[in-house]
Amino acid sequence: MIKFEKFILPNGLKVIVHHDASTTIAAFNLLYNVGSKDENPDRTGFAHLFEHLMFEGSINIPSYDAPLQLAGGENNAYTTSDITNYYITLPKENIKTAFWLESDRMLGLDFSEEKLEIQKKVVVEEYNQRYLNQPYGDVFLLLKPLVYKVHPYLWPTIGKDISHIQNASLTEVKEFFTHHYAPSNAILSIAGDISRNDIEILTEKWFGNIPKREIAERNIPKEPEQLEERFLKVERSVPYDAIYKTFHMSSKLKKEYFVADLISDLLANGKSSRLYQNLVKEKKLFSEINAYITGDIDEGLLIISGKLIQGVNIDNANKAIDEELNKIIHDPITDYEVEKVKNKFESLKQFEQTSVLNKATDLAYHELLGDANEINHEIEKYRSITVGDIKNIASKMFNPKNSSTLYYLSK
Repeated sequence: MIKFEKFILPNGLKVIVHHDASTTIAAFNLLYNVGSKDENPDRTGFAHLFEHLMFEGSINIPSYDAPLQLAGGENNAYTTSDITNYYITLPKENIKTAFWLESDRMLGLDFSEEKLEIQKKVVVEEYNQRYLNQPYGDVFLLLKPLVYKVHPYLWPTIGKDISHIQNASLTEVKEFFTHHYAPSNAILSIAGDISRNDIEILTEKWFGNIPKREIAERNIPKEPEQLEERFLKVERSVPYDAIYKTFHMSSKLKKEYFVADLISDLLANGKSSRLYQNLVKEKKLFSEINAYITGDIDEGLLIISGKLIQGVNIDNANKAIDEELNKIIHDPITDYEVEKVKNKFESLKQFEQTSVLNKATDLAYHELLGDANEINHEIEKYRSITVGDIKNIASKMFNPKNSSTLYYLSK
């Protein structure tokens, strides 16, 4: 059980405090409720761009990293389709430094044409390195628009087209900041050997005077039900043929999400899993194969990806995957097999929660989903899943009309 306390500032900033007397380190996690799904379809990649811009210095602090390093701290950030998350770990005695740095970034960045151009070039270089010049790097640039037609999950966090970042104006960037990186659109979660009273005093001092800003209205189109099987075939200079199969699944706010996650573990969680045993070890069709969910808040995807053994016919390999999915639906599933993947999930979750940073991050994320206390019920949600639940969701999810398949062929 992870205990915590919550309060909200008048400007709308939500704050969560978890006391952990076992550590001398404090974790400071600031989650902004903005991701790539909040972008204009003609100006994508802005949330990811801000992950870079936020380290370019703020109004009163020209260098972000230098004072944090002097305080013995470390920091990082990440952007997803749903959120942008910034976090700091440092000795608890120096937690004021984290408040000082993050409050000044929220108050206002030190925008300039020069700094914007620097980070544009960084993002363009990242795009080239990760998506164009790396084997299989453009998979999600191909897969997402195949799978999604109206929901903004159809573009990756780096953007739909890199020209959107190249052509972004300083005015557009400032407007995006003003309407998303505001107190009422953020959740601050702090974990460590600290008291709620001390944190409340510090939060009011450093964040209390930041004005409440108007948040951009979120009007995200719902992806329509997929009613036909989709295929795409490409050739690239890669060593091996690969298959990527996707299936629409439920949002993170429904029980079906946890069932789909468990199904992905049944298929491919370790060398005793079904896909590895049957398609890698026994039939020798794939050198590697995985199944995973995208973990999105809105309706996301279950993805199966595998690289083929040289000389294997890709149609035969695809049919073999379909056969394994049909076994989940039609053949018996033992209680032992289900219990094994549940135990793996539980042990992994308990291990994760030994980290003060993981606790701070997870508390903020669950609060965004609706209630931070759900962090204490996650394991029981998985424990409550039955074989009947698995078969029911698998039969809906693995309907061929719900699938999109990318054949990624070696030239």
